[in-house]
Amino acid sequence: MRRAAISVPSNIAEGLTRKTKKDKLHFLNIAQASLSEIDTQIEISLRLGFINQQVFENIEIRVIEVGKLLGGLARSIV
Repeated sequence: MRRAAISVPSNIAEGLTRKTKKDKLHFLNIAQASLSEIDTQIEISLRLGFINQQVFENIEIRVIEVGKLLGGLARSIV
């Protein structure tokens, strides 16, 4: 989960330094995939009892918010 969490901003940063729109979007897609990985891992954590429902909901709200921000960033590049 830590690796995926570090991957999101790292891929955003790397993508935004690229010259072409295609390259920028490629790295934003990787960031989105890492965010989806985090979403899956928190769901698994909840089901296995590692976190409670309140913690899950707090993280899920942030994951959704970051996803919306990534989508908006991608749309601004296109």
